[in-house]
Amino acid sequence: MEDKQFISFEDEDSRKIFRHTSSHVLAAAVRKVRPDAKLAIGPAIENGFYYDFDVDTPFTEEDLANINREMARVVKRNDKLERCTLPREEAIAAMEAAGEPYKVELIRDLPEDAEISFYKMGDFTDLCAGPHLPSNGKIKAIKVTHTSGAYWRGSEKNKMLQRVYGTSFPTKEELDEYLKQLEEAKKRDHRKLGRELDLFMIVDEGPGFPFFLPKGMVLRNVLEDYWRELHRKNGYEEIKTPIMLSCDLWKRSGHWDHYRENMYTTKIDERDFAVKPMNCPGGMLAFKRRIWSYRDLPLRTGELGLVHRHELSGTLHGLMRVRCFTQDDAHIFMTPEQVKDEIQGVVKLATDLYEKLGFKYHVELSTRPENSIGDAETWEAATDYLKDALEAHGVEYIINEGDGAFYGPKIDFHLKDSIGRTWQCGTVQLDMQMPELFDLTYTGADGLKHRPVMIHRVIFGSVERFIGILTEHFAGAFPLWLSPVQVRVLTITDRANERAKEIVRELEDAGVRVESDLRNEKIGFKIREAQGQKIPYMVVLGDKEVENGVLAIRSRGKGDEGTATYEEFLARVRDEVAAKAL
Repeated sequence: MEDKQFISFEDEDSRKIFRHTSSHVLAAAVRKVRPDAKLAIGPAIENGFYYDFDVDTPFTEEDLANINREMARVVKRNDKLERCTLPREEAIAAMEAAGEPYKVELIRDLPEDAEISFYKMGDFTDLCAGPHLPSNGKIKAIKVTHTSGAYWRGSEKNKMLQRVYGTSFPTKEELDEYLKQLEEAKKRDHRKLGRELDLFMIVDEGPGFPFFLPKGMVLRNVLEDYWRELHRKNGYEEIKTPIMLSCDLWKRSGHWDHYRENMYTTKIDERDFAVKPMNCPGGMLAFKRRIWSYRDLPLRTGELGLVHRHELSGTLHGLMRVRCFTQDDAHIFMTPEQVKDEIQGVVKLATDLYEKLGFKYHVELSTRPENSIGDAETWEAATDYLKDALEAHGVEYIINEGDGAFYGPKIDFHLKDSIGRTWQCGTVQLDMQMPELFDLTYTGADGLKHRPVMIHRVIFGSVERFIGILTEHFAGAFPLWLSPVQVRVLTITDRANERAKEIVRELEDAGVRVESDLRNEKIGFKIREAQGQKIPYMVVLGDKEVENGVLAIRSRGKGDEGTATYEEFLARVRDEVAAKAL
């Protein structure tokens, strides 16, 4: 691979070059601090880079501090990166002599005619295809952020290596701002908040299989009820398809060829079955149950479908990367003339929901990948449909070349959370291949059979992951309509307990999610605990409030808000919930 010109840090390709060069700086520093380290791989990733090392003992905090100091010395020298090549056998011999078994394995796995390239940076040389910066002096700010274990090549059958993560920027100010964001992200980590707020858990007995606890189920059910409400209003009917279906189906859909390594399989009555990794083929069978007329279209069906996918243990991460999750799938079957309007309808549905939850977003249009099925003409037509719909709706978008699904191009929505991170959630895929594979038809106005066009789409993406994103976006302080507990009633004296119980019953009857704290504890302690649980409203009751027939109101955001009658407070809560206010 030839080195490319570094344009600017704002350019994505240039940023990858910058961070990949930074991974060489990290490797050079580690070799100085820990000469026992054997080198594996060091790619650029979003917001930084990492390098995997095989070391005799894990890195210590002292090691990381020394690595940071050594990286600063390396970039201060402003070493050039010089490329050289070796014949295959010489390259293998050189890496064997250097005691680098992982590099030897990488070289042996390259095609016989591949060019074996190395990059020299000062006194450090590494096997690498490139590209890199001309010199490392442009890296003005670089820092190790954390370490973790990582299996070599992501396989549990291989040795566990030490992965060192880092990040780098052209200026110290940019690095400081990013590190500040990282600290804020730690406070918002949904795994930490999930434990503290008792929302969900993941245990050793089920890695990648989350348990939702009572409060987490309230949040989940409210979110899913809102999804159902939106879809009913937009003309969708809900279906449910089986969790396990014959492998013959997955072969017909193409998933068996493109996705088999991620599927869980079993045998039933001597036939091969697979637990569904996607809901789409079941949706096809639901469509095929009867003969449809063009007058019946568009047909919009939605499903909150539980799917299972085998993910490597090293990639699992809270609710963000799991092995079972619920996709909020919908499949729309339509005539070619209806495509533009239906895509616009999906885009509006998605944007309305995201804006209701306070997210900004950007849109990417992904085009035909290398492993696609179908002919070029069909793909071009499908891509043009998506472009036309986005432009007609006035949505700006970025082209993401070659990242479409194997059966069709797609639109992806990337949400921006409250601390500036982006998350890919909603997807709209236009599919002209599956209707062909499943022989889906409708009767046209001419009385003949025609092939419908199909849209696959999700809005949340995965309910579990979306809850993780929401938890971090709101730092666990969910808006009132989503909060598992909306009101907590706190008493100052035992004499107020009976009135507190009455208020709890009345609020429950009014549909408010409420709990009480009648313990014989100081009121300051009770308030701090309710604040820690991120409860939106506290009702404080003492002798004076009971005597005057009022409630002392505290809110999570503003603190003491004075007194109100029960009727006034209930009206306020109902209005805020109805508006789905943030």
